[in-house]
Formats: sequence, structure tokens, C-alpha cells
Amino acid sequence: MFYAPDILTSLELPEEESLHAMRVLRLHEGSEIILTDGKGSIYKAVISRTSGKRCEVNILERQTPSPLRSARIHIALAPTKNMERTEWFCEKATEIGIDAISFLICRRSERRELKTSRIEKIIISAMKQSQKATLPELTPPEDFAIFASRTFASQKYIAHCAEGEKTLLKEACTPGTDTLVLIGPEGDFSPEEIDLAVAHGFHPVSLGDCRLRTETAALVACHTVALLN
Repeated sequence: MFYAPDILTSLELPEEESLHAMRVLRLHEGSEIILTDGKGSIYKAVISRTSGKRCEVNILERQTPSPLRSARIHIALAPTKNMERTEWFCEKATEIGIDAISFLICRRSERRELKTSRIEKIIISAMKQSQKATLPELTPPEDFAIFASRTFASQKYIAHCAEGEKTLLKEACTPGTDTLVLIGPEGDFSPEEIDLAVAHGFHPVSLGDCRLRTETAALVACHTVALLN
């Protein structure tokens, strides 16, 4: 599968996708391909012309698959110190099925800067590999307090390891409803951050009895909500 976000206006694969088609896969004029715009549609197309780094196509058929889930899944997590772990989460969550990924800068965050360009390439590759038609939304790092105070049209949860009354996510989450889950850094959310989130309507939840790494917790949350939906 190829990714061409502007296929309906350009009828041409992006340069990187064009080079992959022509130089790696050795496709040529007349070859049929499958591509997605990342916005919910999948296209069957035929390569009509190749020239240099350009690969033009004609659309043969457009399909808009039904959504895989009855609700949107949004995970907001603090980036890990080891970027490979954050990238791993983004890749696997895309394969499982996720609609939005946000990054939080928390009091105990060990990583406060993050370039999303590499992660975007990873989720594009995962989307194509898993044959999905929609690319997850990716937002740059944002201060936790600012993010938590924003309005979200979804059920909202904060998963943390601190003491206090918490419900298992699988029992708290209502299927068929858009869901946002906050996952903290390696040192967990601070008490002040937990209180702030609760004050803004986030419900405390647990992901089970075992303490999980940040990226594992984020993936467990994503998978749990995906299964429920």
C-alpha cells in the first residue's frame, strides 16, 4: 500500500513513494497499485506515467471502509527518555488501531523535547503495513496543565500508580464512546497533576496490579479500549 494524502488533487504519488514504487518494487506504467489518502479512503489505481522522481496514476476505484471501531481512541503520554520506546508504542498502537496520539510534558518528564517528523514516518509505515485507511492524528508535546484543562468531547481517564480510589479501565470505559487516556512519565504523574486532571473531569483508572513501563501502559490502554469497541 502507498500513502498519497493529496491523491485526488494531484493524481501523483509523493516523491518518496514514487521512488519506492519505481526503484525498489520496479513497478512501471500499467502496474496496478493500492494506495490510501490516510483520511479514510483506499484506492485502486494504475500507474499511468513515470518520469524521473514522479509517478502519476489513474484512479480505477475508490473505497471507504467502515470504521474499525465504534468510537475514537486518543492516548496522551509523556515521551520516554529512550525515544525508541515511544516510537515502538506509536507503531504498535497504529497497527492495533488508534485515532490520536498526543505528547505531554509533565513535572517528572525526563524528555521535554520531541520532534514528531520521525514518528510521523513510523506511523505512516505502520498504517500501510496493517492495511488501514486512516492515519492517526499526531500532536507535538504540550504542557500537562494546558492539555488537561482543554475541552475534549470524550470520556476522560488518567492512569496512575499513586494511592487512591481507582477503577480498572476495562470496567470504567463505556464502549461506543470516544475515549482519552492520560499516561504519565517513568516517574508517574505528580500528586498535583493527578489532582488537576481530576478537577478537570478526568477519572482515575488502573491498568492492573503490575507496574508497567510508560510505553507498555500506553499500549495496554490503547488495546483495552480497542477491544471494548
